[in-house]
Amino acid sequence: MIIIIAVVLVVVLAGGGAAFMLLKKGDHADDEEAAEETAKPKKKEKKKDAKEAPPVFVNLEPFTVNLVPENGDQYLQVILSVELDDAHSEPALKAQMPKIRNNITLLLSSKKASELLPKEGKEKLAETLKDEVNTAIEPPTRTKKGELIMPEGPAKAVLFTSFIIQ
Repeated sequence: MIIIIAVVLVVVLAGGGAAFMLLKKGDHADDEEAAEETAKPKKKEKKKDAKEAPPVFVNLEPFTVNLVPENGDQYLQVILSVELDDAHSEPALKAQMPKIRNNITLLLSSKKASELLPKEGKEKLAETLKDEVNTAIEPPTRTKKGELIMPEGPAKAVLFTSFIIQ
């Protein structure tokens, strides 16, 4: 009888110990998850602080170019604003302004009015202009294998403040 009671007591204690270890391990995993969750919002808060900085816009002088002829002579007049990632990029943009204006003028004068009239054409042009600005500020580099690496660049967007085709 004493042997049976001892065996039952050992089984109950072993089961209780195993249950305690499993529960403690589960709590530890919950603590890790809670720690991760509290760490993630802190990272998000830092990003929010960085995003709360007001956007930096640089207005460019107006561009007036002749378009590729389709139905007689047509011209395009646009006024652009460049949105930069931060205020520290503005001096680099202004230092490259003659090159940027040249590249934009060449790009605009190679377009047809029919390409630019739809909304999609304007959006595509804005993206191409952004790439031109970024390439002028941070030119692409080549790897040892000869592959071209395009840096992201400081320009986030090119916005049209005026767009006239006549």
